[in-house]
Amino acid sequence: MLNRRKFISGSALGSLGVLLGKDAHSSSINRVPDAPLVVSTWDAGMDANRAAWEVLKTGGRALDAVERGVMETENSLNCCVGLGGNPDRDGFVTLDACIMDEQGNCGSVAFLERVKHPIAVARRVMEKTPHVMLVGSGAQQFALAEGFKLESAELSEDAQRAYKTWLEKSNYAPPEKNIENNKQHGPFAPTRLDNGEWNHDTIGMIALDKSGNLSGSCTTSGAGFKMRGRVGDSPLIGSGLYVDNEVGACTATGQGEEIIRIAGSHLVVEFMRNGLRPEEACKKAIGRLVNMRKDKLGDVQICFLAIDRSGSFGAFALRPGFTYAVRSRHEEKIHKAKSWFDK
Repeated sequence: MLNRRKFISGSALGSLGVLLGKDAHSSSINRVPDAPLVVSTWDAGMDANRAAWEVLKTGGRALDAVERGVMETENSLNCCVGLGGNPDRDGFVTLDACIMDEQGNCGSVAFLERVKHPIAVARRVMEKTPHVMLVGSGAQQFALAEGFKLESAELSEDAQRAYKTWLEKSNYAPPEKNIENNKQHGPFAPTRLDNGEWNHDTIGMIALDKSGNLSGSCTTSGAGFKMRGRVGDSPLIGSGLYVDNEVGACTATGQGEEIIRIAGSHLVVEFMRNGLRPEEACKKAIGRLVNMRKDKLGDVQICFLAIDRSGSFGAFALRPGFTYAVRSRHEEKIHKAKSWFDK
């Protein structure tokens, strides 16, 4: 029979082992071999990554990096993200964004008008309110109270031209209902251009910092010429973005309505939790959607980009043409993602 002295001695050694195990685990978190790392969607992610890298290279926090990075894209009136993006079918630009850190904290804004940096407003929602999401006039009211300026409602030159062309027919239908019309006169985004490349209106970014912590951001002007009030996947935690510091992070771009149906980014992270590497997890999520929607996907594009907590990264798309940007100690380049369909 185990006597009391032996039991106490054994318990003490067991507790010490647990404590040492915790210390070893914490230490391993702070020794991530491929950190820091930042990845973002599409070619426009190169400039965004450079801005994020300025934070990461000096040991900065991933959360600060992903906010700063996509603000670079929001600043560009020549891009389809931010106030320079295409308007809804009533002629107004509305913006959506979300952000999430390593502790599960998150913030989001949707249907926000005339505020230049929705990602920064989303972070304020996360840090200064008890809520996760603010929308419409309430989001704008909060932004102004936080010191953000109200910008001009005038469309950028590129958006004015695109809107004028769209108004010639003003025809609107989901892609699976009217593929050819939507290619020419106002499809959901992203859309295939004549050269086979994709025009897009979203940037998603995920990063791993030197401390081994993950964060992500996603910002968009939404689908061009959308119905007034439409919101896609980009500001929805679990659809356009999801971060789990014990597993990995994922962001999405493409046809928001389809991504929402499977809570796409969360699904990818769960596949990684079950042992799949980032590219495999992204591919399995695409496969889930293809199986669910079968012949209802029209000509849309859906893409997932993920990293795990060890610094591995990967992406997968429904159709060819999705690119993503990578910045690390080892590389700064554009990668082409594999796809489910060849054409």
